[in-house]
Amino acid sequence: MTFLNSIRAAAIAVGALYVGAAATASAQECQNAPTGTRLTIVIDDVRDTKGEMSASVYPGDPSQFLRKNGALKVWYAPVRMPSTDMCIWIPGPGTYAVAVYQDWNMNHKFDHNILRGIEPFGFSDNPSILFSQPPFERAKFRVTSAETTIHIRLNHK
Repeated sequence: MTFLNSIRAAAIAVGALYVGAAATASAQECQNAPTGTRLTIVIDDVRDTKGEMSASVYPGDPSQFLRKNGALKVWYAPVRMPSTDMCIWIPGPGTYAVAVYQDWNMNHKFDHNILRGIEPFGFSDNPSILFSQPPFERAKFRVTSAETTIHIRLNHK
């Protein structure tokens, strides 16, 4: 093997290690055990980095939407401006809904008053929100492939 071929072989080996490490890091960044179906949630219109971002992923059963213990997963992540990305391994293709909020005081509760949220919040499919939470039908979306990305716009006071 010539010196040039040795350098090429070393470069290929380093490249393979880098790709493998990147795939492992990507899998580790997602919540839950890898399933082959990854949902990336991009939360847009983040106006400050106060607190932490919360996301709840709900299965296709409308009776579970926004109910205590109804989510497949609830988790928190650092807030980033102007958008925050969160990722979860979900059971597989199907219908889901997502609710997010920026937990400013990090009490793991959505702080709100009778009319609106005090903390910024949003739902999958970005339904318009007047005085109440949207029904599942207005927040649902379909996952049909191994990788799905959705965008949720935060609603502010």
